[in-house]
Amino acid sequence: MPLGIILKGIGGFYYVKQEDTENIYECKPRGVFRKNSVTPLPGDRVGFSIIDEAKKLGNVDEILPRMSELVRPAIANVDQIAIVVAAKAPNPDYMLLDKLLITSEMKKIRVIICINKIDLDDGTAKTIRNAYSLAGYEVVEISSVRNVGYKLLKEELKEHITVFAGQSGVGKSTILNHIMDSWVMETGSVSNKIERGKHTTRHAELLELKYGGYVADTPGFSSFEITDIPYNELESYYPEFRPYINTCRFNSCSHITEPGCRIIEALEHSEIDNNRYQRYIQLYKALKDIPKYKGKKTESRRVIK
Repeated sequence: MPLGIILKGIGGFYYVKQEDTENIYECKPRGVFRKNSVTPLPGDRVGFSIIDEAKKLGNVDEILPRMSELVRPAIANVDQIAIVVAAKAPNPDYMLLDKLLITSEMKKIRVIICINKIDLDDGTAKTIRNAYSLAGYEVVEISSVRNVGYKLLKEELKEHITVFAGQSGVGKSTILNHIMDSWVMETGSVSNKIERGKHTTRHAELLELKYGGYVADTPGFSSFEITDIPYNELESYYPEFRPYINTCRFNSCSHITEPGCRIIEALEHSEIDNNRYQRYIQLYKALKDIPKYKGKKTESRRVIK
C-alpha cells in the first residue's frame, strides 16, 4: 500500500502527496472513517490505494497514528508553531501570544516567535526579545522590506511540520510567500483605521518546502481561549517558572501573594519578565473564576516537571 501525507482537504476530497515522489492524488476517504467518526486532516500520514494512475485518483484506506492534533486549525502531526507578532501595525497582542504559547506547551509543540516588520520597529522588538528569551523561546526578527531574518527562519523550519499563527495583519502570508520563493497566497494591506489584515486564509493547507518540511497558514484571529486548563496547572506551562516549581514554602503556592514564593523572588531578581508575570496573574484569576473550578480544591497535577 502506498504511503503519503494529506496536504489539504476540500469538499470531501483529500489531496495526498505520495511518499518519496512528486505525485499528488485526489482521494476519497473510506466509509469506515465516517462510521468511526474519524475525519482525515492535513498532516495525516496515510496509506492509500490508487484507483486511476493517469488521473491521479485514489482512496484513503488508513490513517497512521497521529503524533499531535490541533483543533484550530485542524491539522495533524504539527511539531512546531511559528507565532508571528508585528513590531508595529498592528501592535502586539501579548495576551494572545501568551495563550498560544501555553497551548503549545500543553501539546509539547516547539515554538518559534517571529517578530515581523522590524523595519517599523520603535523598540518593541527588543521588549519582545528580552521577555521571551528569558522564557527560553527562540526569537527570530524578520523584515521583507529589508530582506533580513529569512535565512535563519528557513533553517528553523527545515524538516518540521510548522503551523503559522498570530493576529490578523501581522504578515503571516507575506512570510510564507517569501520562504516559498513564490506568490502562494493572496495578501492584503493592513487598514490604517482598524489595523486588521484584509487577507483571510480559507482553509488549512500544507505547503512543501524545497529544502525539507512543510508549513501551513492559519486564519488570523483576535481571540483565543484556554478555558480547559485548571487554574492550578497554569504554572506548568510557563518554562521560566519550571526551575522554581515545588521549591516554594507552600506546596499549593499560586505564586501571587504567598510568602516564600520562589517565583516571586525570581521576579524581583529580573529572572522572569514582569509584564509576562502580570498576565499570568490575570489568566490564573480568570481560570479560577470559571464555574467548574470556582470554589473547588482541585488536585494539582504537575504535568511538566
